[in-house]
Amino acid sequence: MSDYRESFAGKTILVTGGAGAIGSNLCRALADLGAGMVVILDDLSASNKWNIPSNRNIMFCEGSIVDESTLKRVFNERPSIVFHLAAFFANQNSVDYPERDLSVNGLGTLRLMQYAKMATVDRFVYASSGCSIYGAEAPLPLKEDFMSMNLTTPYQITKMLGELYGNFFLNHYDFPVVKARFFNSFGPGEVPGQYRNVIPNFIYWAMKGHPLPITGNPEATRDFTYVGDLVDGLLRAAHYEEALGEEFNLASGTETTIGHLAERVNELTGNDAGVQIVGKRKWDTKSRLLASVDKANNLIGYRPAMKFDDGLKATIDWFRENWKRIEEAADFPPGASSAVREQVTAT
Repeated sequence: MSDYRESFAGKTILVTGGAGAIGSNLCRALADLGAGMVVILDDLSASNKWNIPSNRNIMFCEGSIVDESTLKRVFNERPSIVFHLAAFFANQNSVDYPERDLSVNGLGTLRLMQYAKMATVDRFVYASSGCSIYGAEAPLPLKEDFMSMNLTTPYQITKMLGELYGNFFLNHYDFPVVKARFFNSFGPGEVPGQYRNVIPNFIYWAMKGHPLPITGNPEATRDFTYVGDLVDGLLRAAHYEEALGEEFNLASGTETTIGHLAERVNELTGNDAGVQIVGKRKWDTKSRLLASVDKANNLIGYRPAMKFDDGLKATIDWFRENWKRIEEAADFPPGASSAVREQVTAT
């Protein structure tokens, strides 16, 4: 395969959600690879301005993908590639605010595709969610030829809706879309909070000396994927012709139990408070998650490289280096108690 990393030099690239954990790491990689301009569109509703890379060839535009005046502004820069990572994140948030979820993940994605079509972009990479597409009944490892109609949150529904819009634009307009299905991303750049993922929340509570709340069964598994591997997969998806029109998993291809995760976080942070088993949420019907990455490997040469323990250590190091900012940015209700923590730790 050709060196995909050379294909971004001099190009203008739009990244929605570029201030988030995956987006900021992607934008930094694109800037370092010599992109002419990386345009970040983010409303900062689930991210922080201090997390945006400071490279000279990065331009930040604060705004929503739902707002057409904002879309006109960023498409005036004439991007040739769009990475659509912005979303109303994630499951519990969508249960609490289903209309906002539909507005951002549904209407926002539709409008972004419409503007990208008018701009005749060379590639539109849509960040989908493997945790959403496959439901609870799919056999493991999860493969791309299975989709579920038995979804349990608005977030899962609207992430699938984005794929379906992608299929419509592909079939009707020959739109150059690629659908990348993420699995349980983690790594530097993601702050903890009420609707955030389990790993940043575990690290946050451990560094504060609290027990780590495990919702339901500690033997439940997830396919935790390091952000650097996801970035590599996204770059490949934007380059290789074999990816056009396709959907594929970007995952680690390994299972890790939530109990083991909690144990390692406590060990690496020196937290002696242990764990706390709390009630399972109604929408969480998946006792195991494990994705096949064979299709991504065959199509675009995707090979996840980061070992889970090494990625966890790198994430904790990032927490320590940015602790003051993370404490200020952590999106938990004021005076969050253990009872609150029981409701906000996501997996």
